[in-house]
Amino acid sequence: MKALRIYAGAAARRHIEQNGLRPQDVGVVPGAAGGPKGLILGPLDRFIFGEWLARSSQPVHLVGASIGAWRMATACLDDSARAFERLERDYIAQDYELEPGQNSPTAAHVSERFGQNLQSFYGGRINEVLNHPRYRLHVVTSRGRHLLSRQHKLRTPLGYLGAFLTNSVHRRAMGAWLERVVFSTSAHGAVTPLPFANGDYRTRQVALTEANFNPALQASCSIPFVLDAIHNIPGAPPGAYWDGGITDYHLHLNYNARPELGLVLYPHFQKAVVPGWLDKPFKWRHGATHFLDTTVVLAPDPQWVAGLPNGKLPDRTDFTRYGVNLPARTRAWNTAASASRQLADEFSDWLQRPDPSRVAPL
Repeated sequence: MKALRIYAGAAARRHIEQNGLRPQDVGVVPGAAGGPKGLILGPLDRFIFGEWLARSSQPVHLVGASIGAWRMATACLDDSARAFERLERDYIAQDYELEPGQNSPTAAHVSERFGQNLQSFYGGRINEVLNHPRYRLHVVTSRGRHLLSRQHKLRTPLGYLGAFLTNSVHRRAMGAWLERVVFSTSAHGAVTPLPFANGDYRTRQVALTEANFNPALQASCSIPFVLDAIHNIPGAPPGAYWDGGITDYHLHLNYNARPELGLVLYPHFQKAVVPGWLDKPFKWRHGATHFLDTTVVLAPDPQWVAGLPNGKLPDRTDFTRYGVNLPARTRAWNTAASASRQLADEFSDWLQRPDPSRVAPL
């Protein structure tokens, strides 16, 4: 069974029909939020960053939220293929202690462990990320406003209820509660411009530095009520910062506004590029827009996914499904991650003979 499906926006399809797909054609790579679902992309990441893009020399913007930010920062490390292997091992092996009578760990405990993991993973190597000769990293976070400006046991649930209700009316209305804050690396002494237009949503950009790298990356991964918010990140506006997936779940951003950057190559775990985490229930917001005209999405075939353990991608429900049975969960996740090598193999084969008939409209 074929594992890989390829989808593309209108401009990207025309490009592939005329030129195929070459590493020098790519100027942007997004990394979606989605927690354990990102494990399915490990082999693609190792191939794309460890082999394929290495054959070109142009600058490439890496935009990530949550697990996608961790993946994109990993791509900036020396010997990225080996770093991605460690990311996969570390993510699969994560385990958290449960207090007596509790079914899930406390947010404080998960945050403490996660912060330690980031320190171990990037310890002594942050400069590799900040000073990569080609890759420009953009870490997406969600900064709370008004009721959400500080984490609080009453204000935070009320604030997210307000965000959900206003978002249900119009996505831009959620800007009253949350704003997108992007931490970007610098080049030639200046913060790298964003590789997308930001007129869709309230946005700020901040320089990513050694002082704020760990808190910014942890904030981008801090799912509300699962991890604690990160407060007052150095160099950024004060306040509480949460998972970048809240504002930009799958980074459905206006890349089409920067056509000079080339194509957007998007290794993803599904066809739909959902705008925000709170948009998940609103299926009418899951379709492609002109924002993605220059985008090529690589995603697993749903029938192939049905053959994975439990008939699905790894996800956060597995923590509840397996409970304290860590060996069973790691076995299922390792099986899925190993099977996903087929995605990278099929993409590599297609690149040698890029058949446009295999590219479906996004």
